[in-house]
Formats: sequence, C-alpha cells, structure tokens
Amino acid sequence: MKKIRIAVPSVGLGGIDGQRAGHFGHCDVFTCIDAEDGRITSVTTIQNEEHVQGGCMVPVNLLASNHVNALIVGGIGMRPLMGFRQVGIDVYHDAERAEIKPVVKDLLAGKLTMISDDQVCGGGGH
Repeated sequence: MKKIRIAVPSVGLGGIDGQRAGHFGHCDVFTCIDAEDGRITSVTTIQNEEHVQGGCMVPVNLLASNHVNALIVGGIGMRPLMGFRQVGIDVYHDAERAEIKPVVKDLLAGKLTMISDDQVCGGGGH
C-alpha cells in the first residue's frame, strides 16, 4: 500500500480540474492530491504564503509542514530545489501541459521524471 501526497502549483482556486501555475513560488494556491496505490483519494488546496525577496524557502516549509512528498513543477530555481531535496520532497518536471489532472495521472503511472539540475531556471520571470 503506497501513499503519496502530491503538490501542484496552481492558478486561481486550483483543484484537480484546475490549471498549473508557471512559476511555483508565485502561484495562488498549491493543489494537493492524496493518492494510494496509484488512485486519487482526495484533493485539497493550500493557500500560498507571501513570497518575499529571498523567501524561496517559504513554499518549501509550507509544503513540508503539510506532509507533501512530491511536487510537480514546470520550472523551479536551484535554491528552492535544494530546499525540497533537504526536506525529502521529490520534485518532478513537466513543462508541457497546463492542466493539473493529466500530469498527476502521469506521475502516478510512473511517467514523470525527477527534475535534473540542468532543467533549473534562474528564478523570477519564468
């Protein structure tokens, strides 16, 4: 029995049928998907906190305190990526699709790869 809690940076109200945010640190909410044995069991959202200058660790700590263990991003900077690695949250990469549901299903099916250091962006306007 494998349980996982996935976070996806989202725009607006988020939710499984919502749209992903382009820059994880400046998203409106994080859509959190709980899954067990590859099946979605529940979907909730967490309001993102103020992202102040140098505050890359704010979302890291927010997601860690909400027991997230996987994150799907389109882009992320090196500092927050290192932070997620330190707190044990696996960061997966999908830069193609804006919809939340298909990327979550791909992650559950083992089709997404973990982000590599050469896929990291400079932060800011990405």
